[in-house]
Amino acid sequence: MNNISISDILELLVQGRIRLAELIWDSVAAVPEAVEVSPELKAELELCLLEFEANPEAGYSRDQVKSCLKDGAWRTA
Repeated sequence: MNNISISDILELLVQGRIRLAELIWDSVAAVPEAVEVSPELKAELELCLLEFEANPEAGYSRDQVKSCLKDGAWRTA
């Protein structure tokens, strides 16, 4: 593994740091089986899926979420 220091990373322009983060994320996503999910999280996800399957119309549409995010309507203090 090549050694790269935090200071080297921080010297990169923002676009370079974003690109580095994308490359790291892509490398993690390439091996999803290596990411461990706790039993508690699995149970929570299963519950969410059951709730969705019971009432798929509940919640917000993708367009509603995008609109609220764009307008900053869901920002917290």
